Amino acid sequence: MNLKESVIAITGAGQGLGQMMAVTLAHAGAELALLDLNEEGLRHTQEQCHMLGTKALIYKMNVTDEAEVEQAFDDIVRDFGQLDGLVNNAGILRDGMLVKVSDGQVSKMSLEQFNSVINVNLTGTFLCGREAAVKMIETDRKGVIINISSVSRAGNIGQSNYSASKAAVATLATTWAKELARYGIRAAAIAPGVIHTAMADQMKPEAIARLEKMIPVGRMGEASEIAHTVKFILENDYITGRVLEVDGGIRM
Repeated sequence: MNLKESVIAITGAGQGLGQMMAVTLAHAGAELALLDLNEEGLRHTQEQCHMLGTKALIYKMNVTDEAEVEQAFDDIVRDFGQLDGLVNNAGILRDGMLVKVSDGQVSKMSLEQFNSVINVNLTGTFLCGREAAVKMIETDRKGVIINISSVSRAGNIGQSNYSASKAAVATLATTWAKELARYGIRAAAIAPGVIHTAMADQMKPEAIARLEKMIPVGRMGEASEIAHTVKFILENDYITGRVLEVDGGIRM
């Protein structure tokens, strides 16, 4: 894919990884459709893209709302005339043990806590991926869909909801690669390790220090390293159906 002739949509573009992806792709000459619930963050990302001389439009959208997702992708094609790529980056954490015993009392992860993460991370990825594929087919674009998974997809203590969602989005990518190949659409996933983001900042300092000792390269990853991987997948037409692990060698 030639990024200078492409329109790329990014969910969760209002901060963190999504913002860095947008700036990296803008620097490469791509035009950007920026999606998030955080309108203030979206405008900040848009400003950075505009400073690099590329077109970037914002779409305030809840990835779990089917009607909003459908409308947003309709608007993207109306505004740009095409859609060549989607990065399914929007995601949340609500960590907790499945069950926990304290002072003889048993507490448990609530269904609401489980579903809140599944709805954003998995259902949101499904809805956006589906609509992106529809638009690529309707406009005869040989596009790319990238799902952001996680090293936690292998299973991690205190992350039943998050790990399940990230395993699922990786599997969606490999499934979509097989289903959509007939339309010239590629699909892949990236499984980051522990990356310096606002989400990672929610972790306790002692947890971060413990994790860094487990990482063979000896440090957390940078958002720019994940953004570079997104750019690599978009530009390399021979990558599809694979999960790229960008984790410094850590194994959960």
